[in-house]
Amino acid sequence: MKLRNFLIILLGFLVLCPAMKSQNVVVKTNLAYDALAIMNAGVEVGLAPKWTLDLSGNYMGWTMSHSRKWKHIMVQPEARYWFCDRFTGHFVGMHALGGKYNFGGLKNGMSFLGTDFSKLSDRRYQGWFGGLGVVYGYSWILNKYWNIEAEIGMGWTYTRFDVYPCADCGTKLEEDKSHNYFGPTKAAVNLVYSF
Repeated sequence: MKLRNFLIILLGFLVLCPAMKSQNVVVKTNLAYDALAIMNAGVEVGLAPKWTLDLSGNYMGWTMSHSRKWKHIMVQPEARYWFCDRFTGHFVGMHALGGKYNFGGLKNGMSFLGTDFSKLSDRRYQGWFGGLGVVYGYSWILNKYWNIEAEIGMGWTYTRFDVYPCADCGTKLEEDKSHNYFGPTKAAVNLVYSF
């Protein structure tokens, strides 16, 4: 709830601030997260002719059926360098990410780049994470105010967590475990509105 309130206040400030000029600030939503019912918002501010600072966050706190949990909150700041004009065309960037999660009861048989996600089928993992990564993206201008932006990021994430025997259980099986992950850290198809 704190992240959502922060993003609402930040967006309100940006909308009401009279000193802003066109193409200095954009707000966005990740359509991929929207499709998964993950609340998200982003704000990107121009710093120099080819540099911007993006701050995005997302929150999922829904309780799902069949004893499944997929709850998380994440913040992801990102510095971007635009090869042409900012907010249009190709860009590269570096991002950080951090947050908390509570996952469990998610039936799957997936193992990816050294991380065994199949353990989420019969266990619950609760903890925090932080990491760094690099991104590449492209932004298409739709009209004076709207853009579509796609980006993909790769990086490293460190996490510490507790393990529980099921999605609804309170007895710990393991405490204060850690894991390092290397792989995709960001995937977005953003709908962007420019001020």
